[in-house]
Amino acid sequence: MPAALDSPSDESLLARYRDGDGASFEALYARHRQGLYRFLVSLSNKAELAEEVFQDTWLSLIRSTTQPQGRASFRTWLFQIARNRLIDHWRKHGVHNPLHDSYDEQLHVQPDDASSPEHQLSLSRDQARLDAALQALPEDQREVFLLRLHGELELPQIAALTEAPLETVKSRLRYAQQKLHRLLAEEVPA
Repeated sequence: MPAALDSPSDESLLARYRDGDGASFEALYARHRQGLYRFLVSLSNKAELAEEVFQDTWLSLIRSTTQPQGRASFRTWLFQIARNRLIDHWRKHGVHNPLHDSYDEQLHVQPDDASSPEHQLSLSRDQARLDAALQALPEDQREVFLLRLHGELELPQIAALTEAPLETVKSRLRYAQQKLHRLLAEEVPA
């Protein structure tokens, strides 16, 4: 039972935050900030836009008095807010096919400072190869893949969020994984 007290659910933290407990918001933010930001950077292809939508998403959550509806988890609800904010931004700016733009900036996992320069160069090349492979995916496959990877959402949650049938989501994820595997295997130096 103490473990449950040490790790309250997201929904419980949200309720506590709404009752005035600022530390509960900090815990929610700490749990979800990295995955949400990575999702937005990968989907928008622009770190500056991702940061703007990221902040807008959290502000929307702070201002909102609603809770996740039905069987939706907090995580699904949060990613839905972020996705909607990003789509709203694109519509407002007349962007028709934003997911095929090239990256201006990218969120990268920073190598350990103790790593050798050769190791850092290798990690940088691997990240660039992965970025290029992600960009080669069709928009719908990339979105499902990123929701699974960065959002850590289950397939039924992704289906609900994207308003696509579960079997379609499964197919998109499978095709995305197959294409990424093929693209990354093709680029391995001999």
